[in-house]
Amino acid sequence: MATVLGLGGFFFKAREPVKLGEWYQQWLGMELEPDHNSVSFKPSTLPEKAYSVWSPFKLDTDYFQPSDQAAMVNLIVDDVAEALSQVREGGAKIVGEIEECEFGVFGWFIDPEGNKVELWKPL
Repeated sequence: MATVLGLGGFFFKAREPVKLGEWYQQWLGMELEPDHNSVSFKPSTLPEKAYSVWSPFKLDTDYFQPSDQAAMVNLIVDDVAEALSQVREGGAKIVGEIEECEFGVFGWFIDPEGNKVELWKPL
């Protein structure tokens, strides 16, 4: 039997995909591939304890709030507080407070198209 080896990507609809890609490039330093408006994260660029999570949620979850979108992306960052400061400067709405737990440090924001984004720095 074939088995899944990792998360290959997160694909989603956007009203203005190029503009949203440019926003992420400007405010979080994501290097867009010129012809695809996408970013490829290589294992060599990730922190040692980083990993991908695939996790379906119940339809009535409030974890994605205040966004009304059906999905949320988690981005691994090197500094959650600094990343939140950058996206706030870029017009994002910060959601809640930075939290630290056994998995690392987390923070959340709503991007210009209303998507909730979770930032994570592994311990």
